[in-house]
Amino acid sequence: MVRKYFGTDGIRGLANGDKLTPELALKIGMAAGQKFVRGDHRNRVVIGKDTRRSGYMIESALGAGFTAVGMDVYFLGPMPTPAVAMLTRSLRADLGVMISASHNPFEDNGIKLFRPDGYKLSDELEKEIEALIDSDMSSSLAHGREIGRAYRDEEARTRYIEYAKRTLPRGTDLAGLRVVLDCANGAAYKVAPIALWELGAEVFTIGDKPDGFNINDKVGSTAPEAVSAKVKEVRADIGIALDGDADRVIIVDEKGEVIDGDQFMAVIAQSWLKREMLLGGGIVATVMSNLGLERYLASLGLTLERTKVGDRYVLEAMRAKGFNVGGEQSGHIILSDFTTTGDGLVAALQLLAVLKNEERTVSEICARFTKVPQLLRSVKFKSGKPLEHKQVIQAIADGEAMLGIGGRLVVRASGTEPVIRVMGEADDAALVATVVSQVEAAIRDVA
Repeated sequence: MVRKYFGTDGIRGLANGDKLTPELALKIGMAAGQKFVRGDHRNRVVIGKDTRRSGYMIESALGAGFTAVGMDVYFLGPMPTPAVAMLTRSLRADLGVMISASHNPFEDNGIKLFRPDGYKLSDELEKEIEALIDSDMSSSLAHGREIGRAYRDEEARTRYIEYAKRTLPRGTDLAGLRVVLDCANGAAYKVAPIALWELGAEVFTIGDKPDGFNINDKVGSTAPEAVSAKVKEVRADIGIALDGDADRVIIVDEKGEVIDGDQFMAVIAQSWLKREMLLGGGIVATVMSNLGLERYLASLGLTLERTKVGDRYVLEAMRAKGFNVGGEQSGHIILSDFTTTGDGLVAALQLLAVLKNEERTVSEICARFTKVPQLLRSVKFKSGKPLEHKQVIQAIADGEAMLGIGGRLVVRASGTEPVIRVMGEADDAALVATVVSQVEAAIRDVA
């Protein structure tokens, strides 16, 4: 069954466009509510959102759908995605919902659903909800006293702030650290600055004045130039840039240089290994993570388990094989001792704890390995399946042979747009460029 509404990370699209409308949100509330109404207690759902103007519209429609099938709704207001996952568990909710399109522009929005344990729904559950959306749900409507109520939870922010602070090693405070925090004008614009300030840091905040339209606009993890410039302006020790829903984080060192997720994971892996916290004998990352990370981990006696691109695949591997650290080069860092999804603030706190403990600069702490030359190209195509064409298959085989066992070639279709990603890496940068160009040319010939 081909999924009609759900993509790789919930439902996402242009607000009031073909895919995401108030009518669909109402039906999602009714359908998801049916699946998670259970037992004779007052079933409850928590709903968080980022700062997009369309969030008001979507949360109201979702709330109507959930109350219509007998669920009580707790509106959390602007709240990071990982906070919604945590509060779903903490408040013993039967379902959690996050309204966000993450790092997309403000015109888009999305809906993510969380099970009572804080994990995202399985593909099977999403298919069942889709089937209900397109069915007659009138028989599931609640009546009389069974219709749900809606509340505004004014304490949710405090709950999450305290939770995030408790993830630090006992006795750690951030006094003396100058921190630039970029909230992307998004979901964490209230909670993240408060958490860092309460921990003792001197906080310089940017991207903390959302107006409904400026989320991710020249700020946040997808535009690190803003936090980099501010770090240099105020001579901060570190810059932290979150994305629109704060499940992703990018770090900037004291020189204004960007530290990607691979170096970030290397720091946490070594720190947790030293503290005897690391489980699974290594970490999980995607096929896009640099070969230098794999070699660094091997020098520590650790493994790198690779998955397909996407934080959900990272998390699946972590749960299946007993790892507690995983993530993506793009800044999705999952620390399963604390969270069930990527959490930019919690991940950043782990790095700040290392910074405070080691009393070295961020540029020194995060220089764990030398990156192997890596080149990524994106090739657009109009239709068809270019990766199944004989010419492309042969070009990929030839490229792999040229790189040999000391290199890697990853060719994959994007899950969100008609684009083929071609990534090559090896110690010889010129060879990598040649291989990637040949594969790219083969794809263009048939695309």
